[in-house]
Amino acid sequence: MESLSSIFLDLAIILITAGVITVIFKWLKQPLVLGYILAGFFIGPYFPWFPAIKDPTNVHVWSDIGIVFLMFALGLEFSIRKLKKVGATGAITALTELALMFLIGSTVGRLLGFASMDCIFLGCMLSISSTSIIIKSFDDLKLKQQKFASTVTAVLVVEDLIAVLLLVVLSTLSVSRSFNGGELFFSILKLAFFLIVWFVFGIYLIPTFLRWMRKYMTEETLCIVAVGLCFGMVVLASLAGFSTALGAFVMGAILAETIEADVIHRVITPLKNLFAAVFFVSVGMLVNPEVLAKYWLPVIVIAATVVVFKSLSATLGVLLSGKPLMTAMQSGFCFCQIGEFSFIIAGLGLSFGVINENLYPIIVSVSIITTFVTPYMIKGALPAYNRLEPRLPERAKTALIRYSQSAKSSDHDVSIRLFLRKQLTAILLYGVILAALNLLSGYLLMPTLDRLFDSWNVPRIWSRVTGLVISLVVMSPFLWAMAVKNVNRERVKQLLTTYRHSQAVVIPVLILRYFVAVLFVGLIIGRYVHMALGFILVLALITVVVVLFSRKATGFYQHIEERFISNFNQRQAQHSFRMPEPLEAGFLIERIPLTAYSTLAGVKLKHSGLRNEYGVNVVSIERAGRVYDLPNKDTILLPGDRISVIGNEEQLSRFRAAADVEPDMLIHDHSDHEMNTYRYQVMANGPLVGLKLRDADFQHRYNAMVIAIERGDDYMLNPNADTIFAEGDVVWFVSPDKITLRRFVES
Repeated sequence: MESLSSIFLDLAIILITAGVITVIFKWLKQPLVLGYILAGFFIGPYFPWFPAIKDPTNVHVWSDIGIVFLMFALGLEFSIRKLKKVGATGAITALTELALMFLIGSTVGRLLGFASMDCIFLGCMLSISSTSIIIKSFDDLKLKQQKFASTVTAVLVVEDLIAVLLLVVLSTLSVSRSFNGGELFFSILKLAFFLIVWFVFGIYLIPTFLRWMRKYMTEETLCIVAVGLCFGMVVLASLAGFSTALGAFVMGAILAETIEADVIHRVITPLKNLFAAVFFVSVGMLVNPEVLAKYWLPVIVIAATVVVFKSLSATLGVLLSGKPLMTAMQSGFCFCQIGEFSFIIAGLGLSFGVINENLYPIIVSVSIITTFVTPYMIKGALPAYNRLEPRLPERAKTALIRYSQSAKSSDHDVSIRLFLRKQLTAILLYGVILAALNLLSGYLLMPTLDRLFDSWNVPRIWSRVTGLVISLVVMSPFLWAMAVKNVNRERVKQLLTTYRHSQAVVIPVLILRYFVAVLFVGLIIGRYVHMALGFILVLALITVVVVLFSRKATGFYQHIEERFISNFNQRQAQHSFRMPEPLEAGFLIERIPLTAYSTLAGVKLKHSGLRNEYGVNVVSIERAGRVYDLPNKDTILLPGDRISVIGNEEQLSRFRAAADVEPDMLIHDHSDHEMNTYRYQVMANGPLVGLKLRDADFQHRYNAMVIAIERGDDYMLNPNADTIFAEGDVVWFVSPDKITLRRFVES
């Protein structure tokens, strides 16, 4: 018999143990993530009374896949529009928390007697929260749709981006033992560059591809395509030097703007749940009771520091961003743990040999403790606010309200600021696109043309000229956009004559646009040919383009821009109308499914209380592939309807909780009222002989249904109503009632 691979044995141990323990935790009404960690401890190497994992390497691979699916699902739920809305809040909160926790963590390390490099690494490890643990806790506690959840998600995204920069900084410190500001600046530019490139090209290409393939898509093929795109972006992110989690999130955010987003999220959820469970089980396997016993004081002190000061610093950051105290506390209390990025940072220090080897098990133990605490801190935020708010002095309450209101109203737009923001955005966007095309030209097009022309025995100069012409033609729409797009001469003239000192802003910005366009032309020339020859060719090409193709280039760019905007607004365009821009800050339009377990299912619209109880208005109902705009008040809400409603975040959250209801039990037991099966033979003088099934009226007379008639060696399954009973027939029927056949015959 062929021996069983260890991968099957390990997977069986993981899933069976996790399944049993999580069912117990569900019965105890505890977060499932805690059950996963406990299951990991039981099957780990430090619990000798239970079957242990044979090959931990496989488990780590699956856990990495779990992180990818968690971040991919997070991106699908967190669209770029939401990120734009809470971008300032996320940045302010994350930077405040990171700065304070780095200082506090480093100080705690020194008080515990750690070395200087250990203190630096400890401060960085305590600065980064665990995205996967928070998101999993939101899933278990059903808090993903709460108003504060979007704020938490925005902060987590910013933290993950900063964590990548921390890895670069710490790598520099580990190698040179000195701070390299240039490398840090380069890493920031690199990160911004790749994010813009991925977003622009992703939004332009992927929704278009899905639109072409839509008629061939089933749930099966869509799942395969979506997961393939996810892992493709993971590979690109890894090749670019970023984390796999960032790549998965970026692809999720791109797909979130497509109309397939809801279906993709539904079909990948089972995969996400499976691999995420393996990830948390692998975390539990790292729990070592001996480490907890030996280093109990540092573990307790650092864990308490994380739970207390990380929550307070995050709360302070949300307050500084202008959010109310309740939102700040609900958000801040979520950041009371450390997770996967802390493990990566600790592993980096160990690989360079710059930190004490005991710091890694300490940080793992702290992560386990804070992971256990996280769900309870999240649940305790609102009660803590209810206790704190009445005890605050009136002066403090007034100051917080004024600060929150001033933060909302301080961003007044003046003409010169709008002009400056639009121009700098154009320079950044088109500059990144031109830089990406420049890199593709140099690293892909030029080698390909060189090999091709060499195989034809054509001089190398012709391959270079051909590559230069192709590159400039492809870049020409974006060069035109860099130099001309959004430069309204009348508007510029008005700014220069109306506003004092505007020349110091307007003229340099316009010159910068022209300079950047010329700079990229020079870069592409220098890549292919001698600069002097190149400029002659470019001048000739520019003359031809201006004379013959200027309108075509402009039209081509307009087509590209319109396609991008259409793809970006694709999901929102599925609604009956777009939210007016002045109302976007306060109101949202969202499509919410109505499940079979909702109390609204089967209720007329006029009796649903959607406007009176939930404060939302129904814009349309999508049912069986058809959309009914502005349904009348007598429309009955049915399970499976997708209802487009308009309201603010709080109103939509309350309505979502009433519409998208999950069952308390996945499988319902019907054994208490099973059907009884009866067998009755038609006798010679019985009442059924010669009688049609319709006239026997089993339904009303006996509360029964005939399912088959046995006649000789034949069976008539589900006989029709005109079947005539004959002597010797055996009638099979079912009924929920207890029927005595003697009374049945007599009747």
